[in-house]
Amino acid sequence: MRQWITDSAEETEALGERLAAKLRGDEVIALFGGLGMGKTAFTRGLARGLGVADGVSSPTFALVNEYRGRFPVYHFDMYRVQSWDDLYSTGFFDFLGNGVLVIEWSENIEGALPENALRVTIRRGGNDQQRIIETEGADAF
Repeated sequence: MRQWITDSAEETEALGERLAAKLRGDEVIALFGGLGMGKTAFTRGLARGLGVADGVSSPTFALVNEYRGRFPVYHFDMYRVQSWDDLYSTGFFDFLGNGVLVIEWSENIEGALPENALRVTIRRGGNDQQRIIETEGADAF
């Protein structure tokens, strides 16, 4: 496990951008953390690092947003997923191995995550802006 501390949304984005340089294009990045912790900011930086020119936003209502860069990026929001049927309806399994999957609210699909998923947990630090970001799996980045 590795740990980073960021002091702003911009620093959280920059950390995501650094991760992008290490990707091969078939990873699953499972994001864990509560509301407002910076999961979308991290994803925005990762997408920027992969050359995604479009703006990245939370896929809360769409369930999955697709971005084109060096690799396809599929940004999932699993907040409302409560069952295997819900998960299947997102198309999640069809996307595996076809690009970089970034999954917000991964705690809701823990049993479906591949063993080699990179797990990124984001939690509040010592103040409202600070985040503690821990990674494990897939060489922990």
